[in-house]
Amino acid sequence: MARTLSALTTRGRSFIAAGITAIVCSFLLGERDLLRAGLLVLALPLLCVLVVSRTRYRLTCSRRTSPARFPAGREAQVNVLLENVSRLPTGILLIEDQVPYTLGGRARFVIDRIEPNGAREMAYRVRADVRGRYRVGPLTVRLADPFGLVELARSFSAADVVTVTPPIVPLPPGRPAGAWTGGGESRSRMVAGAGEDDVAPREYRHGDDLRRVHWRSTARRGELMVRREEQQWQTSGTLFLDTRRTAHWGDGPGGSFEQAVSAAASIGLQLGREGLGLRYVTDDGVTLAPSATFEGALLDLLAVVRTSTGRSLRPGLAALRETANKGDGLIVGVFGRLTPEDAREVAGARRGSAACVAVIIVGDGSTSPATVRILRTAGWRVLTVSSAAALRTAWLDVEGRRGEPERAEAP
Repeated sequence: MARTLSALTTRGRSFIAAGITAIVCSFLLGERDLLRAGLLVLALPLLCVLVVSRTRYRLTCSRRTSPARFPAGREAQVNVLLENVSRLPTGILLIEDQVPYTLGGRARFVIDRIEPNGAREMAYRVRADVRGRYRVGPLTVRLADPFGLVELARSFSAADVVTVTPPIVPLPPGRPAGAWTGGGESRSRMVAGAGEDDVAPREYRHGDDLRRVHWRSTARRGELMVRREEQQWQTSGTLFLDTRRTAHWGDGPGGSFEQAVSAAASIGLQLGREGLGLRYVTDDGVTLAPSATFEGALLDLLAVVRTSTGRSLRPGLAALRETANKGDGLIVGVFGRLTPEDAREVAGARRGSAACVAVIIVGDGSTSPATVRILRTAGWRVLTVSSAAALRTAWLDVEGRRGEPERAEAP
């Protein structure tokens, strides 16, 4: 009885209440016609419950989110395909996809009928202003009768995960100055930019491809000369993120930590697209190794990263020193508030000729000029920005396109 009543809608319960009332009044007043009307009103929702509960539809559901990973503040489209694989047509179906409130709330649809072996596709859009990983689904199908007296819910078990990444700031194309290291026959071979005359040739060796013969040098030297092999570059480096809670201030998207995460995501994507094989390191030593899927894995990590309770940068800086000792061409660190003691520890992570860039998210009095001087004296390029949006302009300084300013403010 309880299960039957739970399938009734408000209208169905009202019909039952009205039918019972009419039947009671018919006995009190001695009206047989009222008794017939009461029985009819009472029987209608009960018959609808019986019919709907005995309905056996075979439905399948598939869901596709495009894109499955998108930045905060942007939208994605979710397409749901519902198929009727039974031999009977469906009745009225009330469709509801469970969507977190952060993504916009539940998505609801009404389908009048799905023919046997037919399908219906539904689409809705989701948007989030807060990064994270969110569960979309499962899909709930409610079977309803034509009178709207009964709704019987059936749920699928499958659900999808939508990843909302930090906002991505498009950076100017190009690689930071000094980000390359490598060996080979020539460290200065730049045929495309400098022209053929600047190619450093060498003597012909048995087995060399004749297509590499440099005829101008051959005529000048009087012996067969060929172009040297192309430089084999090592393009690896490290992206460091300071996640210490004590180094950041403010809450929500405008806080320094969210701005630092956005800056780290923007830098990681830009350097990855430029061909650098990066690894990701945090202050507490969490690392992500270089791989062919590094960009996606980095965004997945940054979508859920939280501030740490640690107060020291030493665990992460140990990984930075290891990178510098290997001779990698670039280290980029994204920091919040840095004390002079922190700056001296960061400065010590640089070894040899490694190119090091420190992006500091600053606020009122958060980082002193002495801290910046310590890093610059140790050979670090320092960019102080008030937000991730200001990074686009400041990044030109890293690429050596203009003189390095003391401060790059948000527009």
